[in-house]
Amino acid sequence: MAKRENDSFSVKDLMQSFIKENNLSKGMQKIKIEEAWNKLMGQGVANYTNSVRLQNKTLIIQLSSSVLREELGYGKEKIIKMINEEFGEDIVVKLMLI
Repeated sequence: MAKRENDSFSVKDLMQSFIKENNLSKGMQKIKIEEAWNKLMGQGVANYTNSVRLQNKTLIIQLSSSVLREELGYGKEKIIKMINEEFGEDIVVKLMLI
């Protein structure tokens, strides 16, 4: 009978290594960016958000309210900083509100 190794790994560690080995990190970031946007900006802003896309380190947010778009435009740098802190790395360099 073969001897079993007693190494244990968490599911989180295994998933992270799988994502890294298969170069899936950019795709995962694109999926998680919408969740991060809704979490950081709150339900009020999320209600007026039509789409959230990450494209070449540019976060593109489509909003249905021109007033909200104008208000968020004043805090672009703060929003970029909050999102990068949420991910723990600089994934957003530019924010476009359309």
